[in-house]
Amino acid sequence: MTEAPRVDTAQLLELLSVSLGVYYGDFTVAAASENLTASQGRALTVLRRGPAAMRALAETMTCDASNMTGIIDRLEKRGLVRREADPADRRVKNVILTAEGERVTDAIRAKMHLTQEGLAGLDAEGRDTLYTLLERVFLTTPATA
Repeated sequence: MTEAPRVDTAQLLELLSVSLGVYYGDFTVAAASENLTASQGRALTVLRRGPAAMRALAETMTCDASNMTGIIDRLEKRGLVRREADPADRRVKNVILTAEGERVTDAIRAKMHLTQEGLAGLDAEGRDTLYTLLERVFLTTPATA
């Protein structure tokens, strides 16, 4: 029996690019259904993990702080987030998801039909494996030599 051909890094990068394109397109359509831009939806998704300082939010989203201010202004006007002074440093403003912001974030995720269908095609072991691999590739900080 012959061994299956190995997948090289270029093939992984291509598949990752296609996968992220599908995910981003699905996310953009779902965010638009809630009358949000992709950037606004992404900010809500980041904040779903917990409150964040404006500067940290801008860094996470890799955008300019002034652009982040505009995004948060529009979300705050809709009642999806609120700003609070950081208890440790009153000069720092933390952005916090409101209950309505949580509802909208959950609605966006629920409307991501292509992504939901793709993930539903995995059994429990496949989901565990995918989670472990994504975590290892994107969330584990490489050891410094």
